Amino acid sequence: MRVRDELRMNVNQQPHMASPYGQPQPGYQGYPQPGYGGGHVPSGYPAQYAPYNGPGSAYQQGPPQGCSPYASFPTKTLATNLVSDLSSSSPLDLGMRGPPTSGAPPVSGAQSYSQFGQGETQNGPPPMGAPPQRPPVSQPYTPGAVNLSGPQPPFSQQFGAPPVSMQHMTNQMASMQVGSTAPSPAGPGYAPPSVSQAAMSAPYTPAARPPFQPTSTSPSQPPPAEAVAQPPPQSYYGGLPPAQQPFPTAVPPYSSTGPAQPQAPPPVSPQTFPQAPPVSQPPFSTAQVPPGPTQSYGAPLPPTQPSFSRPLLPTSQPSTFPAGPPPTSTPSQLPGVMQPQPPVSQSSPYHSGPPPTSTGFPPQVGAPPRPPFAGMQGPPMASQGPPLASQGPPMAQANHVPPTQPGMPPGPISASMSGPPPQPGMQGYPPQQNGAFGQVRGPQPGYTGPYPGQPSYGAPPAAPAPAPPSTKRLDPDSIPSPIQVIEDDKANKGSEPFSTGVRGQAPPLVTTKFQVKDQGNASPRYIRCTAYNMPSNSDMAKQSQVPLAAVIKPLAPLPADETPPYLVDHGESGPIRCNRCKAYMCPYMQFIEGGRRFQCGFCSCVTEVPPHYFQHLDHTGKRVDCYDRPELSMGSYEFMATVDYCKNNKIPQPPAFIFLIDVSYNAVKNGMVGIVCQELKTLLDYLPRENPDVESNIRVGFVTYNKVLHFYNVKASLAQPQMMVVSDVADMFVPLLDGFLVNVSESRVVIESLLDQIPEMFADTRETETVFGPVIQAGLEALKAADCAGKLFVFHSSLPIAEAPGKLKNREDKKLVGTDKEKSLFQPQVSFYNTLAKECVAQGCCVDLFLFPNQYVDVATLGVVPTSTGGSIYKYTYFQASSDQERFLNDLRRDVQKPMGFDAVMRVRTSTGIRATDFFGSFYMSNTTDVELAGLDCDKTVTVEFRHDDKLSEETGALMQCAVLYTSCSGQRRLRILNMAVNCCSQLADLYRNCETDTIINFFAKYAYRSVLSSPIKNVRDSLVNQCAQILACYRKNCASPSSAGQLILPECMKLLPVYLNCVLKSDVLQPGADVSLDDRAYLRQLVSTMDVSESHVFFYPRLLPLQKLDLESISLPVAVRDSEERLSRGGVYLLENGLNIFLWVGVNAQQELLQNIFGTPAFGQIDPNMTSLPALDNPFSKRLREIIESVRAQRSRYMKLMVVKQEDKLELIFKHFLVEDKSNNGGASYVDFLCHMHKEIRQLLS
Repeated sequence: MRVRDELRMNVNQQPHMASPYGQPQPGYQGYPQPGYGGGHVPSGYPAQYAPYNGPGSAYQQGPPQGCSPYASFPTKTLATNLVSDLSSSSPLDLGMRGPPTSGAPPVSGAQSYSQFGQGETQNGPPPMGAPPQRPPVSQPYTPGAVNLSGPQPPFSQQFGAPPVSMQHMTNQMASMQVGSTAPSPAGPGYAPPSVSQAAMSAPYTPAARPPFQPTSTSPSQPPPAEAVAQPPPQSYYGGLPPAQQPFPTAVPPYSSTGPAQPQAPPPVSPQTFPQAPPVSQPPFSTAQVPPGPTQSYGAPLPPTQPSFSRPLLPTSQPSTFPAGPPPTSTPSQLPGVMQPQPPVSQSSPYHSGPPPTSTGFPPQVGAPPRPPFAGMQGPPMASQGPPLASQGPPMAQANHVPPTQPGMPPGPISASMSGPPPQPGMQGYPPQQNGAFGQVRGPQPGYTGPYPGQPSYGAPPAAPAPAPPSTKRLDPDSIPSPIQVIEDDKANKGSEPFSTGVRGQAPPLVTTKFQVKDQGNASPRYIRCTAYNMPSNSDMAKQSQVPLAAVIKPLAPLPADETPPYLVDHGESGPIRCNRCKAYMCPYMQFIEGGRRFQCGFCSCVTEVPPHYFQHLDHTGKRVDCYDRPELSMGSYEFMATVDYCKNNKIPQPPAFIFLIDVSYNAVKNGMVGIVCQELKTLLDYLPRENPDVESNIRVGFVTYNKVLHFYNVKASLAQPQMMVVSDVADMFVPLLDGFLVNVSESRVVIESLLDQIPEMFADTRETETVFGPVIQAGLEALKAADCAGKLFVFHSSLPIAEAPGKLKNREDKKLVGTDKEKSLFQPQVSFYNTLAKECVAQGCCVDLFLFPNQYVDVATLGVVPTSTGGSIYKYTYFQASSDQERFLNDLRRDVQKPMGFDAVMRVRTSTGIRATDFFGSFYMSNTTDVELAGLDCDKTVTVEFRHDDKLSEETGALMQCAVLYTSCSGQRRLRILNMAVNCCSQLADLYRNCETDTIINFFAKYAYRSVLSSPIKNVRDSLVNQCAQILACYRKNCASPSSAGQLILPECMKLLPVYLNCVLKSDVLQPGADVSLDDRAYLRQLVSTMDVSESHVFFYPRLLPLQKLDLESISLPVAVRDSEERLSRGGVYLLENGLNIFLWVGVNAQQELLQNIFGTPAFGQIDPNMTSLPALDNPFSKRLREIIESVRAQRSRYMKLMVVKQEDKLELIFKHFLVEDKSNNGGASYVDFLCHMHKEIRQLLS
């Protein structure tokens, strides 16, 4: 098949073809392939084990059919047979597909795991030399194999005795059963269990089957519900986290799948994850895949495997034994949820408990018992056992070191154990366990059994799985990894400057550090699009459902090595514009008639060139001064605006900043008043200015308030400030004009005297009530009186219950959460603030609100004015000077100093065929085209959605021009112009090749967060899932080569859409935990509405850095690890940041030297979990770590408070809330579960 830009995962198995192994085993009727999708194929031989779609796609196959990602999938999930045809199936393409690999890798040969073609994503570690061989998975089955799909008898089948000798073992591994031995412990591709483990092959006796507890499920698999509890999300937004109970220790230890290296197994005793070892790998591993187009990865096909003369069972697939249940080794179908378990007896390095005995796994603590799977012998899954990468052999993945397993034959086997060989092309994803993309790890809790469509092993194809919840689970290492995609983009696009001269070229990801060269289109720092190849007509756009939008950040800061936009001054005549559509002169204008006229690129109207602007054309039709004029050669530039562009045709006055400080009892008691007054004495020297050598001409004023307002006259001629009290808050006015707004340098002495006196004047106040509406009215009236624009900085502490306009009541009602009335909690409770916001925008009065609440303050209502005027909200719940002062002061300093424009109006013009139809952000719109912002700072973004109103031409593409008219902080009226041209296409495949997932997620989050104001949250969530499924189903139907329905196929550039969308669905706004307050949800909803793509990316998928891998010789950071508990090593220290918080997670077994270097104490027990800053120690590691934390903070618009989280401490519950690939406490699905759910949704749409 041809190579595609996509990933495929097999979610179901395809019918088997003749068994490569020679005769089928008795009863071997299509054994289901575990690989995703190993369904049973109707009886037949395993097709070329197609299901092993090799690691080809790094994705696993979709969810079992029938499984709902959210609920545990019933086992019976697959009622349908797996459709996938083994021979032809492609790997689980999650969307990346390389050339098909045609055959499965030879059984014993190393399989390349990912067979994707180059450039495709791979899931495995990069290829190593020769791939290790994997033993055929098939372990000997004893005839009475259990039928997984049906209810299985407890292990009724016993595998033969454990291998006695190495040879025996080798034979077992290599072929199907040799003798009666039990299946080899490690499934193919599994790393050998650690030594301690008993040979896995020891026979399992059915009786022994202790229940397995799902606890150890790796995070990526959804932990069984009862198993590890996830921490409830706390309100981490500014408040103290509610106390949590320590999470149970039983939680599985973090497998170090992550960067951490496996350390000795820490004792987690409770945990030992006795679970069964992971199921053996999906059959793919050993089985050979017949050569065929199975994988659709771009990589070359893996070599086919030689067939063995003796019939081998497919690896882990049990053949269907006629009689008994299929061998357990089939992972996919084991009944019962099997979590990946460490190899049987092996102790996983992460678990401290004693290794499970080989016969039965001990139940896990706290986990629900799980039926033992006979035959589950694969090596432990990552989550459970040794740090194997997710279930397969310990992958060569960086994060895990595979334990060695005693007794395993050296050699190929071990190779396979150690991890699948990296496949060529597979870059980075950890190899798949079985080589198939969708391999199943043990059944996951919560999954219904095999993926839908997968037959259970051994069972008749369609038989529903019986009750045991066993379901297969995708191997987290075989599904698309955000980290791998990020690292690949850095490697491919981070070294060369990004030139904007090529139309329709997608920029590097926001996580890649790159330099931009403006050659005609705006830098991606200013504009990012969801698609750089737009559909040429509305039918195509409707069919694909890909949102067409741009995230625009007009005043985005640029790195030091990039030139800010040039300022062009055309004098009194002003900027040159199109006569009809009023677009500004830009590189898309075509000069004609020798340069005397120009044709507009947006509306095609021809306009005369003013005489003063005339220039001759060269032989190519370009003006000879083209490269001397920014507006003819660049994508971003500014024009000086003339008086015609000013309000009331008057040049604007310099803006003013007014500080309004709550001096009620709570504000004084928590120290906020004193801190603000002290800080302002120095901060006023840093007001924004254009030229750092000239003092700012912004004027300042001061007001304090509780139930009444106090204005201060700080005129320079006064010896002492004067206070004037306005108690008639129902009709607010400003009691003085002269002396309220002053120049800082002229009135410095009086201002400092005032700031010293305010905390003393109100130190003994007993007034607890406050007003809020009149406070904003006061600032607005002062700006009106001074006839200038400006910004109000309001420092407020409580719900405004005093009698006054805008009075509010406490309406916090948790009983409404989850009901159709929940949307009312996000709407303002009174209309007063909407009207006030409109007045503020008209005057150019922007409001920034700093909240210091100890209880409900109705952020949804108080935030109306800030979010309508282009302002910001900062929230410090349970503010304590000792721990929160640093965060507050850094936020305040940045907020006062950052570059901004005032009284701004933005309009987006587009070429014929599309138009801007919807806008998201913090602004006000009085008509359908103009976005009005009283203030526009360097952090604010406006997201614009486009729709077709005609056809677009592939030749000319689609053009957009964003023009922002604003007053600079020096009082100049300016126009900032940002131009962007994208391609147009008539083929869906071209659209899917040029999308940017991070921008699509930014748009989806903003769309969903706005929708909660008008729709029940369940509807909002369902519509997001449905749209995502439609996008992927359209690709599957129209762009992917034919393949079995059991495969999940994802476009290469959208392979992370499911994981990121799941993060949005699990966010506190759309799926709150019990401890997330309504104020926090309203705060986050408003915060996300103005985020740019880099902020939304790290907010929804936090960055997790393994500090134990920090290289002090290098300036680069260690490679991040995936956000899952199984990636954490008990011996490691990790830094997690999401743009609002920084957590330093310390493993209970962290090395003493590491602790000494960071905290100054070698003992884990002596680390103070309440510290908010690290001690400045004189050692290279401490210095480097503190530099990293400061550099991470510098990249974000808000100061992130540091929280130290000790493993197994109560704060860990908060930390785990950010491990977004795991199942969350509030019911959010794990990444693996959600991927299965998406696959099910896609299949329903296709059928």
